[in-house]
Amino acid sequence: MSLKSLKKPQERGFTLIELMIVVAIIGIIAAIAYPSYMDQVQSTRRADAQGALVTFANAMERFYTQNNSYIGADGGTSTISNTLTAPDASVFASVSPTDGNAVYNLRIYNLTANSYELRAVPIAGGPQAGDGFLQLSSNGARGWDADNSGGLSGAEQTWKK
Repeated sequence: MSLKSLKKPQERGFTLIELMIVVAIIGIIAAIAYPSYMDQVQSTRRADAQGALVTFANAMERFYTQNNSYIGADGGTSTISNTLTAPDASVFASVSPTDGNAVYNLRIYNLTANSYELRAVPIAGGPQAGDGFLQLSSNGARGWDADNSGGLSGAEQTWKK
């Protein structure tokens, strides 16, 4: 028997330390990327609600053209003051998105014969909870309660972040 035949063959593979380093690197990358991903998802949902508000406003204008008043768009017969009211189903859907997992309730706020405010309010306990409501007025003014204070400050008179 020769000395060559007694030699152990070289084993190949990763050591435990090498695997731990790879796992640590993946963890660090995930810790940085996940919050950015979630911010982007929230922003996308918010943009979808903004689109729903614009479409809702178009439906309100169509209602006004047919009735010469915004009164009744909620199915009622009087003005609404400082109250969130769902639109009548014949006017527009009451949630956004309308195709399944609702994230926002669409509501009429401060309805008069000649003006309105529409709001997309995050559903309590939903994925947008704490993100603040979006608002679109009949005169085209937009607002986002970015600090979730329940009202729109001067700096929140936009849909931009």
